[in-house]
Amino acid sequence: MKLIVAEKNIAAKRIAELLASGGVEEKRINGVPTYHFVRANQHYVVVPLRGHIVDVDFPMRYAPWIGTDLRKLVNSEIEYIEKEQNIIEVLRKFAQQADEVIFATDYDREGESIALEALQCLRSANPSIKTRRAVFSAITKEDIEKAFRNLKDLDYNLANSANARREIDLIWGAVLTRFLSIVSGQLGKEFLSAGRVQSPTLALIVDREKEILAFKPKPYWEVEAIFEKNAKKFAAMHKNGRFWEKEKALAVFKKKEPYGIVSKVTRTEKVIKRPVPFNTTSFLRAATTLGISAPQAMSIAEELYQMGYISYPRTDNTAYPATLNLRAIVEKLRYYKPVASYCNELLKHELKPSRGKATKDHPPIHPVDVPKEKLSGKHAKIYELICRHFLATLSEDAVAEVIAAELLVGNEPFIATGRRYLKLGWKLVYPYSSTAEVILPKLEQGQAVKLVDMKLHEKKTKPKPRYSQGKLIKLMAELGLGTKSTRHEIIRKLYARRYIKGNKAIIPNRIAFAVIDALEKQNSSILKPDMTAQLEKEMDEIALGKKDKNKVVEESRKMLALALEQLLAKKQEIGQALRRALLEDKKQFACTADNCDGMLVIRTSRAGKRFLGCTNYPKCNVTYPLPQNGKIEPLEEKCDVCGKPMIKVTARRFSYKMCINPDCPSKASWNKNKRENKNNNGVSN
Repeated sequence: MKLIVAEKNIAAKRIAELLASGGVEEKRINGVPTYHFVRANQHYVVVPLRGHIVDVDFPMRYAPWIGTDLRKLVNSEIEYIEKEQNIIEVLRKFAQQADEVIFATDYDREGESIALEALQCLRSANPSIKTRRAVFSAITKEDIEKAFRNLKDLDYNLANSANARREIDLIWGAVLTRFLSIVSGQLGKEFLSAGRVQSPTLALIVDREKEILAFKPKPYWEVEAIFEKNAKKFAAMHKNGRFWEKEKALAVFKKKEPYGIVSKVTRTEKVIKRPVPFNTTSFLRAATTLGISAPQAMSIAEELYQMGYISYPRTDNTAYPATLNLRAIVEKLRYYKPVASYCNELLKHELKPSRGKATKDHPPIHPVDVPKEKLSGKHAKIYELICRHFLATLSEDAVAEVIAAELLVGNEPFIATGRRYLKLGWKLVYPYSSTAEVILPKLEQGQAVKLVDMKLHEKKTKPKPRYSQGKLIKLMAELGLGTKSTRHEIIRKLYARRYIKGNKAIIPNRIAFAVIDALEKQNSSILKPDMTAQLEKEMDEIALGKKDKNKVVEESRKMLALALEQLLAKKQEIGQALRRALLEDKKQFACTADNCDGMLVIRTSRAGKRFLGCTNYPKCNVTYPLPQNGKIEPLEEKCDVCGKPMIKVTARRFSYKMCINPDCPSKASWNKNKRENKNNNGVSN
């Protein structure tokens, strides 16, 4: 019997179906689905994992946050602890029956690490079991058959590189998170998270926001002329562009002439290059422009890959390999309705793809098959994006004619710019790229064109925009922060920790400012991308077999130890800064007790109930109960009945305002208002 180990259930089932000579029998063993089939008179069993089946962690003696010496934690041993016991028991059961195990996990660092975990579990039951490795970039009949005809050996260097990352990130994350949480007093569920990649990424976001807040707008003026020819109006801007002195702009604006004279007309052809193939970074950037977050886009892409519809979505490659049958893929896409007609036209010509940077990696992201069932929602959007981008890389470049006409009003030059497409090329299949045109009337040198209006626009300079998820991922890649496989997860974690908010533009919350400010004031090295990028390079060298895993982990411990000493030397200042910011972040209203200068903030009792309590406790024991469900927001207004502060409570389908005073007569009507709002699906005032 041969045992096949896949990374997830959906991939395991599909691999079994693609390899089986006949039907596939599914059996649940110990709660784990397994897939049995016969191929060439040989019995096979496919066992799915759930990603990592082994966790990395510290020994139990380091579990308490309070009382653990962070210096010792830096140099603590790391334990690999079995976590998916049901799956591990199934692996050991089949290990005793199998003469060979074939690993069919994703072929990358993480997939190789997962395979190594499974192998160690298997060898604990059968030390002599033979191992092979199936390498593929798409879960299609052709790719899987080819992979199983050309089995390889496990790449221990890849696995070691992934394990080095897991150990380094565990150590850095635990030490930095515990330090910030302890000195700020933020323990329990509201701890302050930090990490090797997370913290410098958050610093990028906060620093950009600081630039925006510190930006001082500078006024400027633009002069626009409106001309008309053959009943068609068109605009031209003064050649000077921005006027920094209003008087000069007014001098131009006040010049009233009946006509403008065309002094020059230039026509140039501009080639708009077709895109290069998708790698992970460019794919995620494109997906975010569709309103899909980077973490969600990657999750959907992984599902489409496991379903056999696209190639492996984690890659740095932007050049299709010569072995990829591009024509065969386009032939399949003829049966995908949104692009069917375009594929038919494309197949009439030789396919010459665009080419970016070739790497020894999985091929660029591309479709491999047409869905057998109709995709919906964001899955359909992502699949169509990948299909259209793939076809765009096989299309011709677009060509536009750009027309610039200079018109003189008196002696003042104005420029009218037009643009029309001579050839749409790849833009025909890629609607995510603008094809807007600006059509000018036919203009010739020496013509007089009627001037119908002159406009003076007063504007102000604007700061750099906030980062979008796509732009942040691109910047992280440029700075060497994280990898193609982890950058979207770092962003997801920052949202989950409530450091950032916003969809199209990322906005740091107050606590993000507090954390970054406290660390930047101490010139902490943990916020500098250089150190993180250096560790990333060393992990790359582990994957290439040029560096030893244990040595790289040890070097990272030394870096962290130096950073920790910096922080410990200033822990009082850092703690005070964080506590002040946290207090401000939680601030609701002034305490209602006489002669108390404290603030009422949301607290949680030992029983897990939230309430308002005074920051001067135990000197002041004023408290007020709160609703236990919904988001609580302070309001500036006071209760009309008792004069106490008001809050807004937002539940899933409705929101309402209420007085914090439990004895206030207005509280008696709260349940009635709540029911009415729920019935009306509205919001109370």
